[in-house]
Amino acid sequence: MDNLLTGSVENIAHIRDPRFLFIKHDVTNYIVIDGPLDYVLHFASPASPIDYAELPIQTLKVGALGTHKALGLAKARGARFLLASTSEVYGDPLVHPQPEEYWGNVNPVGPRGVYDEAKRFGEAMTMAYHRVHGLDTRIVRIFNTYGPRMRLSDGRAVPTFIRQALAGEPLTIYGDGSQTRSFTYISDLTEGIWRLMAAAYNEPVNLGNPRELTLLELAKHVLEQSGGRSEIVNRALPVDDPKVRQPDIRRARRLLGWEPVVPLEEGLRQTIEWYRHQGLSRDVERPVTKE
Repeated sequence: MDNLLTGSVENIAHIRDPRFLFIKHDVTNYIVIDGPLDYVLHFASPASPIDYAELPIQTLKVGALGTHKALGLAKARGARFLLASTSEVYGDPLVHPQPEEYWGNVNPVGPRGVYDEAKRFGEAMTMAYHRVHGLDTRIVRIFNTYGPRMRLSDGRAVPTFIRQALAGEPLTIYGDGSQTRSFTYISDLTEGIWRLMAAAYNEPVNLGNPRELTLLELAKHVLEQSGGRSEIVNRALPVDDPKVRQPDIRRARRLLGWEPVVPLEEGLRQTIEWYRHQGLSRDVERPVTKE
């Protein structure tokens, strides 16, 4: 179920299975699903800085109203519920690496606040449904994830660097490139989410790659894996851009027996090859609706 505000049906065009059904719907509105439900997994939200800068109200609505509607559906059907939260709940962290016990350092009125606070609110509402209604809930805090089918112009580092490298354009780094991130390949993330759904645990769980590197290092890895020869240029650092980001995954290791297995170099190679095969045509044309 998706309203395709930042997505595309091309991303699911390869699925040929009678058990799979796509419904175009905005989950901030009442959700109607026929038949029994085992799980409700709520991933809906703009998730890149460019998207939630353009769509701030929609981002807040899907984090609040969308989470409420999805939780209500799970409650009515007795389904297990999972909220896709984010490492952004930690904001610009003062604790490093970030464990689940850390409450974060978030600017609620800054340009990133619409996403950060929407996810923090979603976590609070999810735990309220668990405590008040006894709903069987899960919360996954997802750290930077990458792989095929990302929009090349969504503003996130990996697709941006890949697009620029394959087009022979300069790779743009904001600030001096010393800010750090931790990148997880998509297959590792989905494995962790599936394990979390099967685990009897209701508190938040970090899923991410503890291998920390600077954005300058990431840009150099993309150039190496793509064979690109582009120069690296610097731009002004955005407001409230986190200086560090690294997950503490001891909880995931202990509860799920999970940790990432795909090295960055291999994940980048697979992602770059996928885009080469696609001919760099993965950007989504979408209207931006102001509400």
